[in-house]
Amino acid sequence: MMGYHSPTFCLLLCSHFISVLCSSPSPTHLCSPNQSAALFQFKTHFSINQTASKNCEYSNPKAKTTSLKKGTDCCLWDGVSCDNITGEVISLDLSCSCLSGTFPSNTTFFLLSSLQRLDLSFNDFRKSEISSNFGRFPSSTHLDLSYLWFSGLVPYEISYLSNLVSLHLSYRPTTDLIGFQAPGPILKLEKFAVNEIVRNLTKVREIYLDGIDMSSIDPNSFVNLSYSLTSLSLFGCHLRGKLPDNIFKLPNIEYLRLDENPKLTGQFPKSNWSSPLVSLRNLSQLDSLYLSFNYFSGKIPSSLTNPAKLSILTLNDNQLEGFLPDNQNAFPNLALLDLSNNLLSGTTPSWLYTIPRLLYLNLGNNQFNGHISEFQNRLLIKIILKDNSFRGPIPSSISKLVDLTSLDLSSNELNGTISLNMFSELQNLKKLDVFDLHSNFIEGDLPKLPPNIRFLSVSNNSLVGTLSGICNMKFIEILDLSHNDFSGIIPQCIGSFSQSLSSLNLKMNKLHGAITSIFAKGRALKNLNLNSNHLEGPLTPSITNCKELQVLDARNNMVNDSFPHWIEALSELQVLVLRSNRFHGPITAATSPRSLLKLRIVDLSCNNFFVPLPTAVKGFEIELVKILTIFTSIDLSCNNFEGQIPRDIGELSSLRGLNLSHNNLVGHIPSSLRNMTRLEWLDLSSNKLSGQIQTGLLDLTFLSSFNVSCNQLVGPIPKGKQFNTFENGSYQGNVGLCGVPLSRGCNNNVLGQPPLAPWMNSHEDDGSKLEFGWKVVAIGYGFGFIFGAAMGCGCLRAGVGV
Repeated sequence: MMGYHSPTFCLLLCSHFISVLCSSPSPTHLCSPNQSAALFQFKTHFSINQTASKNCEYSNPKAKTTSLKKGTDCCLWDGVSCDNITGEVISLDLSCSCLSGTFPSNTTFFLLSSLQRLDLSFNDFRKSEISSNFGRFPSSTHLDLSYLWFSGLVPYEISYLSNLVSLHLSYRPTTDLIGFQAPGPILKLEKFAVNEIVRNLTKVREIYLDGIDMSSIDPNSFVNLSYSLTSLSLFGCHLRGKLPDNIFKLPNIEYLRLDENPKLTGQFPKSNWSSPLVSLRNLSQLDSLYLSFNYFSGKIPSSLTNPAKLSILTLNDNQLEGFLPDNQNAFPNLALLDLSNNLLSGTTPSWLYTIPRLLYLNLGNNQFNGHISEFQNRLLIKIILKDNSFRGPIPSSISKLVDLTSLDLSSNELNGTISLNMFSELQNLKKLDVFDLHSNFIEGDLPKLPPNIRFLSVSNNSLVGTLSGICNMKFIEILDLSHNDFSGIIPQCIGSFSQSLSSLNLKMNKLHGAITSIFAKGRALKNLNLNSNHLEGPLTPSITNCKELQVLDARNNMVNDSFPHWIEALSELQVLVLRSNRFHGPITAATSPRSLLKLRIVDLSCNNFFVPLPTAVKGFEIELVKILTIFTSIDLSCNNFEGQIPRDIGELSSLRGLNLSHNNLVGHIPSSLRNMTRLEWLDLSSNKLSGQIQTGLLDLTFLSSFNVSCNQLVGPIPKGKQFNTFENGSYQGNVGLCGVPLSRGCNNNVLGQPPLAPWMNSHEDDGSKLEFGWKVVAIGYGFGFIFGAAMGCGCLRAGVGV
């Protein structure tokens, strides 16, 4: 008889089992039909829009709901996980799924009662309110409804989720750094909901409520938070009042973020017994502490340096004062330290230069003094020590920080001569992107810098030599060498060495010679400043290759040229300043009325321009009206313009400043000036104007500076309002003027209201005789003349402002 262990029996038994398995029906779907239907219906409420998840932080946006198809196992759908036994959906992750639409308040979605994890973050629910039904997931341990554009109140029913370990409701903040609420949907959390969350969520370890409006919440509401809490983030929540001490007594806290609550106060008291941060010495788990952009005052206690695991500390933009704690064992694992924009003072402690893992250091805008010590740590990526009172030389160890991307030592009192040996090593800093030394007392030649640098400012120092060293900076975007003693000619490379160059500032140096550089096509240059050098010759027309140019400033040089009509090709030009050069000749009409429509700031003063009698072009006048309504100020002073001031000037109702001084203008002061009700300064001095000062100018209630000196005006000076504030200098050099403030009194023949001048009657001039070129300049080019109180040229008398 065949035994149970014989080979034949085993073979037959295996064949039987294989036959049974092959004949069995296929397994049923694991997902229950009602769960599948609930998810599929939820899908139908939303459309797919890539922009709905454009701010996704953790992964690339993916339309996960496209996998939700009828007749398929919902447990196999993207983002869905089910219980292996019951088939109930226990986890749903639709984060970054490009969902766009209104979230329904009573959708069958809430029938997924076994959900333990729900993540809908980074979609766009179009200002929907958060449904109270989110409190119907009793088994939920993780809930993430962050960055969904919800609005309205956070429902207190969230507190029903007593098993929650992680709660994320962060909202896209719409606040600025000084606490103003910007327009847009608002998500609010009220006191009752906070109290219930604190009372019921006893197991919670993570709470992220960034950007939610908590302006009505007393910070003391957070006193009894769960001791199991490891992360608390209340960034930009409009919290106000004093931060409770208990926040710092949470024994397991690792991540604490309370920054950008400008009305949240706190103080680090002098005595340890009352300090809210004394307990930090026991917070052995603390990794990140964000308290920036609040209103903390007082000193930083030594206990703050104790948490051994602390890697991120931001206390910037508060009112902290005093010295930094001198603790040799401070911050052994700190990677980021930001104490900028406070009132901290004194010398910097030695531990600051020896923290072994420090990557980012920002002490900017404080009152630190003394020398900057040598950095022992070679891992530093960013060093910002600007706006202090540091003195002495630049530390040579900086040239050995091979990972350095940004160095800002600007606005200090650093001095000494640049060591070429030290700075030659800067070429080894291949990652250096930003190098800012402006406003110090540094001397020497401009060092040769790494070719990858994108921002360089050494302005307001005492650097000398030529600029030949800049030609290797092929990726530079911002280059500011202004206010130094650089000499020589402008290098030929200046117009082509960097295609990325957007701002070039060479003002206030001793550069000389002609501007012969050729600006190549396709340049990104937007700002070209050659102000106050000794440059000669004409401007190079190749500047028109810089199609994005917005600012051209060549004032205070010796440029000898006619008016550069080629600027018509610069359609983006907004600022043109050519004052105090040797420009000459006429300013004739442009070839197109659409030229230079963005031009708003022009200064042509102190040259030798003149304009012949123009021929008015009526079509251009329409364009003039459209453009001139946004003018701010006009300066055509110190030229040779002739003729009368046109009455049409009164149409410039937005004008705040007008300077026509030091020309050869004749005729009367137009009565239409009274319509320029925003005018703050008016200078018509040093012309040949005649007639009387009209009392209509009393309507210019904003006028704070007025100068008609050195003309041929007659009659009484208007009395009252702002005219009672103007002094003798405003009127001197007009022998026919009388009345206060002049010592010359008026006789009876001229007292009272001045008579209507002949040019004010129906026969008054229509402005066609304006020989100084109002219509030619304004009509021909459509210029918007905006100048901030141009007072140069040595034209104005001492004490007479514009």
